[in-house]
Amino acid sequence: MSAQTLAPARPASAATRWSRRAGGALAFAALIELLSRTGLVDPETLPPATAILGRAATLMADPAFRAHALTSLLAWAAGLGLAAVIAVPLGLLLGSVPIVDAATRSVVEFLRPIPSVALIPLVSLLIGTGLQVRVTLAVYASLWPILYNTMYGLRGVDPLAKESLRSYGFGPLAVLMRVSLPSSAPFITTGFRLAAGVALILIVSTEIVAGRGEGIGVFIFFAGIAVPARMTDILAAVFWVGLFGVLVNALLVAAEQRAFRWHHARLGETA
Repeated sequence: MSAQTLAPARPASAATRWSRRAGGALAFAALIELLSRTGLVDPETLPPATAILGRAATLMADPAFRAHALTSLLAWAAGLGLAAVIAVPLGLLLGSVPIVDAATRSVVEFLRPIPSVALIPLVSLLIGTGLQVRVTLAVYASLWPILYNTMYGLRGVDPLAKESLRSYGFGPLAVLMRVSLPSSAPFITTGFRLAAGVALILIVSTEIVAGRGEGIGVFIFFAGIAVPARMTDILAAVFWVGLFGVLVNALLVAAEQRAFRWHHARLGETA
């Protein structure tokens, strides 16, 4: 076997990757169009992709739908931001002080698997319904990816770098701020990116379950209980939620790769 055969495959360029993704999306839309137009799936259940996209365009021009979308985005941004403010310092504490980690590990492991949607009745009784319920549940759900990535990042910090700083007389806080936190930053950013998707799912899910007030989930809820159900409206709203998630993830990935080139170079990745 030659050395050329063993050489790693050259990564595709950004343009190639994006063209492949666009091709996959077009193929998926074509499949929906085919299934609906040929009657393989009831068009009342699965409208054609062209009808969904057309309705999505008209929804964005509708002030009422824009108000729903803005409410969901505000709740998403508030929940994600609060989760980061809580999870990063908490992750630094748990990752830096083993005795605190050991004392709280059972509580953390107990709370982490609890589905946020299951907490809707309890949270509603405690703090009332409205925006605060969505923000609270989004904070709860998106807390864990940031917390665990922060702790994981701290465990990977080069011990030699920390010892070097200590040998020059720097205290624990200085070591944390000068070595541990910068080294953990790529992992924290990855946790934040994962949490962004989780928060979006939680906001829309909570709005659908609550079924009151404003929000894209509320719009989907009322379209679903209409007789007959407005499937084109539901899927058009879902399209905007999915597109927003894709754009946010792409922006965060680009920012992550730009800010932490050294980290990706060490892992053998390229932007």
